[in-house]
Amino acid sequence: MKVIINNNIFKPILCNTKKSIEEGMMGKNFNPNFDSMLFMMGEEKNQSFWMYNCIIPLDIVMINSENIITEIHSNCEPCSDMYECKSYRGIGDKVLELRGGTCESCEIKKGDYVSFSMF
Repeated sequence: MKVIINNNIFKPILCNTKKSIEEGMMGKNFNPNFDSMLFMMGEEKNQSFWMYNCIIPLDIVMINSENIITEIHSNCEPCSDMYECKSYRGIGDKVLELRGGTCESCEIKKGDYVSFSMF
């Protein structure tokens, strides 16, 4: 699978089960096989993500059912205390996590269209 935003192509791991959505990037780092995580949330609503037990900063991108970016949280820092973790919110039915700083370096912004390809 590929995620394409403004001619930038990302290779995500797909998270579409309760367990994979809950675990997300906890304890993981990107590698040559994947450079992002795409969360399929099931319904468009206010989503909330946090950085608990993540090991690298992430950009968190909220995407609505029309495949438009509704919110970007940039360079979200990892946290290890679940009671002190900040939550990042936005409306969407999909959430894309990228290495922190990717949206800025690739000029990805709120309102951009996101396309998906299986090839």
